[in-house]
Amino acid sequence: MQKKIAVVNDISGYGRCSLTVEIPIISYMGVQCCPVPTAVLSNHMGYPNFFLDDYTKHMGEYIDNWRKLGLSFDGIATGFLSSAEQIAIVKGFIRDFSGEDTMVIVDPVMGDHGRLYATYTEELCRQMRELVGQAHITTPNLTEACRLADVPYREGRWQKKELYGMAEKIAALGPRRVVITGIVQGSFIANYVYERGEEPQIIRTHKVGTERSGTGDVFSSIIAADGVNGVPFRKSVRKASGFVKKCILRSEEREVPKTDGVCFEEILYQLKRD
Repeated sequence: MQKKIAVVNDISGYGRCSLTVEIPIISYMGVQCCPVPTAVLSNHMGYPNFFLDDYTKHMGEYIDNWRKLGLSFDGIATGFLSSAEQIAIVKGFIRDFSGEDTMVIVDPVMGDHGRLYATYTEELCRQMRELVGQAHITTPNLTEACRLADVPYREGRWQKKELYGMAEKIAALGPRRVVITGIVQGSFIANYVYERGEEPQIIRTHKVGTERSGTGDVFSSIIAADGVNGVPFRKSVRKASGFVKKCILRSEEREVPKTDGVCFEEILYQLKRD
């Protein structure tokens, strides 16, 4: 049977992020993407104005109907979670819908550039650590990795031993595989790949264009689909980082506004399905 991933995230009608990115990419990679919406937005919050309908109050009933159907999933992936209640719902979802071979992928979307998002209190960070503890794979950026590992964030160059120490602390929470993303190294963007029992590796790509919304969702979608499909972790990270770079380059060529994300649709055919 075709493999299935339940993806817990918000859906934005415009702006190419979260579920509107994850559904087509995971589907293209041969995996059925089953969304669990946390909120419905007219467009993402990077625009001057937006409509938001928080879906927390409906999530329990939504999920309960899946429970009645006796559904199970080969993968469960999470994105931005805005409250302790949502994190608690996701913990229960993982408990109730995971089988022996279910791959859990947690993207701990908490902040960037050394700052946490406005909703993230110390209590919410603690809850996110607990959720990361239930993951097999986690994909924090540098800001999130520092918070998860309780290490002070700083700009500038990070030594390999420092990244290794952070990755070990995050892995000690539970996940077997950790990739710390978005590490600036001169003209490169690096991803630090940690896997229990394997030699850590830094995978780098040349920095291109400007930062854009949704690139993290592109990256984590590929990691999730590959994880369920049994693709080796570092191969998957290399593929994901390379594809994000291609998406940014294509978007720059088309002069797509930064808030509109990346036009991955035009080059989706270049994404390898292992």
